[in-house]
Amino acid sequence: MPSCLIIVENLPVPLDRRVWQEALALSEAGWQVSVICPRTFLYPEEEEVIDGIFIYRHPAPLEARGRFKFIFEYASALYHEARLTWKVFKRHGIDVIHACNPPDLIFLIAIPLKLLGTKFVFDQHDICPELYTAKFRARGFGYWATRLCEWLSYKTANFVITANESFKMLCAPRNRKCLSEIAVVRSFPDTDKFSLVPQDAESPIRQKLVIGYIGIIGDQDGVDMLVRAVAVLREQYGATDIVCRIIGDGPSCASVKALAKAANLGDLVEFTGYLRGRDLLTCLSSFDIGVIPDPKNTYTDNITMNKVFEYMFLAKPIVGFRLRETMDLVGTCGIFAEEETPEALAKAIFTLMSDSVLRTKMGEAGHRRARELFSWRSESQKLIAVYDGLKPANIVV
Repeated sequence: MPSCLIIVENLPVPLDRRVWQEALALSEAGWQVSVICPRTFLYPEEEEVIDGIFIYRHPAPLEARGRFKFIFEYASALYHEARLTWKVFKRHGIDVIHACNPPDLIFLIAIPLKLLGTKFVFDQHDICPELYTAKFRARGFGYWATRLCEWLSYKTANFVITANESFKMLCAPRNRKCLSEIAVVRSFPDTDKFSLVPQDAESPIRQKLVIGYIGIIGDQDGVDMLVRAVAVLREQYGATDIVCRIIGDGPSCASVKALAKAANLGDLVEFTGYLRGRDLLTCLSSFDIGVIPDPKNTYTDNITMNKVFEYMFLAKPIVGFRLRETMDLVGTCGIFAEEETPEALAKAIFTLMSDSVLRTKMGEAGHRRARELFSWRSESQKLIAVYDGLKPANIVV
């Protein structure tokens, strides 16, 4: 049986839905799959086996917010990833090492293994140079360092997987990678495991309209903009029978909570932290409106956000800013603010708040569009095809 190792740094498995679905798909295709990821309070076990997947977790480094703190975060993670990689190599062997970014540094772990015959797959979840610019609003040394790391990751990779076509067309030419050596595998939910959970109509939360967000809470994610928009909804539109439910965590969570507290929004904004399994689906299903508050820049214009698919598969109408990739996916199933201000975001949200028929119409249209166009089964076959091309010649799956 061929063996592969997936390394992901920014989220634990199985919380990282894309990585977990990839791991399960490869396992079902006959690969022995191991995963290295961070350890968190939700997943505290250092080692465990779930659905036949061997999971090795390391201490989660302190989440960084400054340029220099990132060096310590990544150095700590790389040390643990290297340590656990050799443990996996001794226990299971590694025919393919599959690196999920960010950061674009895991090629450093792959190089010694490549000398031993291991193949390297670079799974590009994010475009790190553009992410750096979005975080720090400047280029400079950090930008060019991330460009170099991206180029080295592409150079080391036997094959590259990108999360969307935009990544492929942006990064292939600048890293001089042949398009035939890049496959697009989108992060569609597995609809066999991702569906609406019926809500308790008598629950106090159902007496209010729920505006929802799910995702990382970082400087570049615009969750502060959403909180400010909630303040506008209360002050300018008199909206008090609402709750803004924010699912997730991240390096900016404390500052966003402080912002909500300073604006006296404690009764309107709720932070759930990370959720998983049934609790996650129940919370997502409670949304009446799904918000994508990320501001427009070169980074957000090109990324595909998992929350887009999750909102659409659960028939939630979407409100956000005019991001190219997001608008292409959503089509006419959402409302996009005309300006990048809390006031414009609040106006777009209020349009849906005040029209239940429009909410239902857009939500149902989004659900139909998702069912017709977004199939994880098709995407998983692309992933398996990549691995078939990397499979050791003397092994038959």
